[in-house]
Amino acid sequence: MADYIEIKDLLVRTIIGINPDERVNRQDVLINLKFEVDIRPAGQSDDIEDAVNYRTICKKIIALVEESKYRLVEKLAEEVAGCCLEDQRVQTAWVSIEKPGALRFARSVGVTIKRSQPE
Repeated sequence: MADYIEIKDLLVRTIIGINPDERVNRQDVLINLKFEVDIRPAGQSDDIEDAVNYRTICKKIIALVEESKYRLVEKLAEEVAGCCLEDQRVQTAWVSIEKPGALRFARSVGVTIKRSQPE
């Protein structure tokens, strides 16, 4: 399959990090998502019921991230990937999460993971 849905530069504020100030002050995280999904049914029918509703997935991710208080970006990425894979039509999800300004002299630092439906 070679169909993808992409969500780029979703900016959300959350508690993330291990330093004392990071446990109190919300920080921006930048999220990029890519889903492997067969879009042919929606492309043929023009019916939202045949589509992966990326707006619904995005709302779940925003709620998760805003309410979370994880210490590691790696844990946050795993949880976001889980949200993406709740829709069984999403075969694979690539999740990139960055913390802008987390390292001096670097624009951002982050992780990228790839997770798929269980076989």
